[in-house]
Amino acid sequence: MNMEQKSVNAIRVLAADTIQKANSGHPGLPLGSAAMAYELWTKHMKHNPADPKWVNRDRFILSGGHGSALLYSLLHLFGYGLTMDDMKQFRQLNSLTPGHPEYGHTVGVEATTGPLGAGMAMAVGMAMAENHLAATFNKEGYPVVDHYTFVLGGDGCMMEGISYEAFSLAGTLGLGKLIVLYDSNNISIEGDTNIAFRENVQQRFQAFGFQTLYVEDGNDLEAIGKAIEEAKADTTRPSMIEIKTKIGYGCPAKEGKASAHGEPLGVENVAALRENLGWEIAESFTIPQDVYDHFKEYSDQNVKAEDEWNTLFAEYTAKFPEMKELWDEYYDEDRGQLLYDLEDFWSIPEKAEATRNLSGSRINVMKEVLPNLFGGAADLAPSTKTNMKDEGDYSKENPLGKNLHFGIREIAMAAIGNGIALHGGLRPYVSTFFVFSDYVKPMARLSALMGLPLTYVLTHDSIGVGEDGPTHEPIEQLAMLRALPNFNVFRPADATETSAAWYYAMTVKDAPTALVLSRQNLPQLDGSSRDALKGGYIIEDSEKETPDAIIIASGSEVQLGVEARKILAGEGIDIRVVSMPCMDVYEQQPEEYKERILPKNVRARVAVEALSDFGWGKYVGLDGEIVSMHGFGASAPGSVIFEHFGITTDAVIQAVRKTLK
Repeated sequence: MNMEQKSVNAIRVLAADTIQKANSGHPGLPLGSAAMAYELWTKHMKHNPADPKWVNRDRFILSGGHGSALLYSLLHLFGYGLTMDDMKQFRQLNSLTPGHPEYGHTVGVEATTGPLGAGMAMAVGMAMAENHLAATFNKEGYPVVDHYTFVLGGDGCMMEGISYEAFSLAGTLGLGKLIVLYDSNNISIEGDTNIAFRENVQQRFQAFGFQTLYVEDGNDLEAIGKAIEEAKADTTRPSMIEIKTKIGYGCPAKEGKASAHGEPLGVENVAALRENLGWEIAESFTIPQDVYDHFKEYSDQNVKAEDEWNTLFAEYTAKFPEMKELWDEYYDEDRGQLLYDLEDFWSIPEKAEATRNLSGSRINVMKEVLPNLFGGAADLAPSTKTNMKDEGDYSKENPLGKNLHFGIREIAMAAIGNGIALHGGLRPYVSTFFVFSDYVKPMARLSALMGLPLTYVLTHDSIGVGEDGPTHEPIEQLAMLRALPNFNVFRPADATETSAAWYYAMTVKDAPTALVLSRQNLPQLDGSSRDALKGGYIIEDSEKETPDAIIIASGSEVQLGVEARKILAGEGIDIRVVSMPCMDVYEQQPEEYKERILPKNVRARVAVEALSDFGWGKYVGLDGEIVSMHGFGASAPGSVIFEHFGITTDAVIQAVRKTLK
């Protein structure tokens, strides 16, 4: 057995041992894909275990995240810091080898994957980021941004609709440095894919605008390598390489069967795998030194590759100091803090204005301070007001453009935004109507799980949408997004709160932010302030030290609370109005602050929001009232709908009176 075959088998055996010890996992993909992964990682991919965050490394995403034992085996053998003890702790509490790869948890993992197809779409985002940054920074003879994005996934990733959406866009954009490795084995959990998946994947990708390549034998390293080089040679199109493999390869009892997918092979079958592969070491978790030495040779080559890049970059910065200054601005994660003292950013119009319009004006101020702002909408920029003026449209023909057109592809848009954020160097935002956050949600969940500072601009925030009716009027979506851990949802009431929401989004480093914005015009409130950055604050205070009652609201309903306070004051009822633009950030404040805003001894409380009441109970308690929606909306002018459903000043007043009784 030559060293290459021995090394491929080392990946297989280590993955099988890892899964068997845990008595849990998915051996099918690692056994079937080991050869393509070995060929890619050793001969075609720039990556440096000594510097896993090297900015010009090639990116590798395992979209079929259930096959994590493959990735962990590679990271161990290449010397990324995963020890054999880590491998033995696979799927155990607090280990570095969780069941699916987790970004930020395990060194060398470029993206959290598990939901099938998500990695495919995030890879598209990474390739877009590389393409845009290359157009921005590269000079003749100085390709300082020059790397590939590789993504590996199987039939399940190809079946999920998100991959269709993302790859359609990738083909349109001509992302020549995106290379998809398709582990094609015709098996899914329920059996042969023929039961539900008979399409010609090659023709589908050709229709997308991809170069398509085919490798008949998934163990033929030479053929796989040749296909990868052909993929790299086509600089005008992304490439998809279909590689025919056998799930569970090498295990006589499991090879080619659905049972290889998601359960350990079994002790006897692991022994049979060793024998069938010609692996002479019976002891588990034992890799010969010559195999480690073989992988180290390739790692050492990549150290040289980074050294050469560092030399190139030093020459580049010396020759183009203005580009070095721009580079530093792009990669300065604290640059958003400059917005705090920028007068234009906090400007307040004299008249009532929709918060979506206010957001649009803020974006066009921010772009002058944050040159790496990079974002757009799912075919809705004129409505969500997310277009950056004079910055051009990002396209195959104009990779310098900063306005992204995702097409009507909301779930892929969110995943692509994740990929852009993961790549680094850019501050991305994505946008659609708030009601369509239902389409966005699975990828927003990954944003939160990975702690990515991706901004979601979600407009048309309530029944105020009006004539479009209940299909376009969000009701439960705010509660849905608020329920996400590590996901900050701002629903601002006016210009100052909209600026605060954007400031928070542009300065937070470890969480996504959603701006939920109105279609209808909202008045500028006298009491609004930058205290909105605390998530909840007193916008109109009571005359007494302890108010008779507290009204809490967000967005367009804050004005109802302010109006109700004035009327109730005439009745001798003293009211505090609290604006709650972001429950998530409010909950992060010290207890002393929260007690000052919502003192526990004031039990007469009313919450007002033109959406579901879900989640407000913890603020109003058993004695409080909630003025909210209890069904879907209707089609009529927005003002008529608010009146029809009882989201009015009078309803707030009646609720306060009821709590005081």
